[in-house]
Amino acid sequence: MRIASFAKSLIAGLAAGSAAAVTAVQDNVVTTGEGVTIVLAVLGAWGITYAVPNKPSNLGV
Repeated sequence: MRIASFAKSLIAGLAAGSAAAVTAVQDNVVTTGEGVTIVLAVLGAWGITYAVPNKPSNLGV
């Protein structure tokens, strides 16, 4: 496992989860459906971002 891919997916999951959480908290109540949406946003971001490879750098060329 490459650290860069893991870090990239971790940050994407935090960003997606926080965006969904901010939207869910607008009425000061987080319902079960909103909680599920937050979890799915985090898991989806982790999976999709981890699956996409980083662009190779040209520093060694």
